[in-house]
Amino acid sequence: MPKRTPIYWRGEPPRAYGNFRSFEDVGGRQEPLIPEGERLATTDVEVAQALYAKRLTFYLERRKGRQAGAVFNVPAAVPLGAAARDHLIGKKQRAEATDQWLEEVEAYLRRATQHFGADRDLRSVRVAEMKAYAAWLRTLPNGRGGVMSWANVRHHLNALSNLYAGLIEAERLEVNPLSMWRRKPRAESHEARWLEAHECALLLEAARLYRPDQPMGGRRPMPFAYPLIAALALTGGRVSEVLGLELDDVSFERKTVTFRPNQWRRLKTATSLRSVPLWPQLVKVLAPYVASRRKEGGRLLFPSYRTGNETMVTDFRKLLDAVAMTAGWKAGEIRGKMFRHTYCAARLQTLDNGAAVSVFTVARELGHGGDTMVKAVYGHLGDVRQRSAAVEYRVQKHAAILRPRLEALRAKVGCANLARKDAAAVA
Repeated sequence: MPKRTPIYWRGEPPRAYGNFRSFEDVGGRQEPLIPEGERLATTDVEVAQALYAKRLTFYLERRKGRQAGAVFNVPAAVPLGAAARDHLIGKKQRAEATDQWLEEVEAYLRRATQHFGADRDLRSVRVAEMKAYAAWLRTLPNGRGGVMSWANVRHHLNALSNLYAGLIEAERLEVNPLSMWRRKPRAESHEARWLEAHECALLLEAARLYRPDQPMGGRRPMPFAYPLIAALALTGGRVSEVLGLELDDVSFERKTVTFRPNQWRRLKTATSLRSVPLWPQLVKVLAPYVASRRKEGGRLLFPSYRTGNETMVTDFRKLLDAVAMTAGWKAGEIRGKMFRHTYCAARLQTLDNGAAVSVFTVARELGHGGDTMVKAVYGHLGDVRQRSAAVEYRVQKHAAILRPRLEALRAKVGCANLARKDAAAVA
């Protein structure tokens, strides 16, 4: 077998990682070499070597201490329930994660507590028990008529591993059993779902014609299906990035949409701070909507008032289903992340000053530091391709392909609108 290299590089730009798997008995693993005061692994060779030497000394001393019978000054037990609670509180106090992330991790750790028990000593959990936990997770319902996917199982394991890592850093534990599990479950490998240009054009037309139902249970319906779906499909932003846009992030003068951190949400990485083109089709959709939003007051482009105050929308799947089903899709077939892939595929077909657009340009618009993710994940080649100067999804350009579905959509929406008018007349 080839010898493992102590320092390896990955990502774009290449960042340094240390291979400490030979110290698994004392918690060693593959880990990023991060300089003090920074959040990302270093890109400097000399700094990486110095950080690797420091961590190597740490693991050597830890192994030497264990062989000599030394133990950390830890309590008799580290109960899972209390450790998980303190872990989440500490993350919140140090502002290391968003509230949404903390809520998700809390749900993951709650399932771990359900399986192992709140009083289970984390020092006593072994790799075999972690494997049994993963198998148990795989049997749980996912709320959509199926069972939990391996990708979701991996999220649960990562949350638990992060808890162990924090306790090891605080010298309350010595070993993370998940770091010794060599082949943890991974998400099934398959091409991500996305929409071709004509399919996205049909969905946007459905969103344009869509009229929200009357409020139910005292909650206001989301009145911005068309501008929201257009913003997702015509900016390539991550779902949280688009949902957290403020009115001032849209500039009709500069013709840009700017993704920047604000009080509603953070950005994923340092390269996520960016401006993307405000394409002509999006200008036409957003101009009247932004004007009406400014009259209403508030800061968010797509606000929610479920708490009585302006807050960020966190779940719009029912809205997507309502729009998509009028155009012939089934519930659950259209999801927010698809639009990022859709934008990338469409953008790769555009022209930049008469030449094919650079892959690196597309990557920067997606908020990536390099083009690796575009080539490996987000780039797709559809059956219907066209070169144009702008990203656009217009039904007029795909009339021949879409004619039967457009006729069905307009007939369906027309009947629904008539039914609403009849109901209003009766009331």
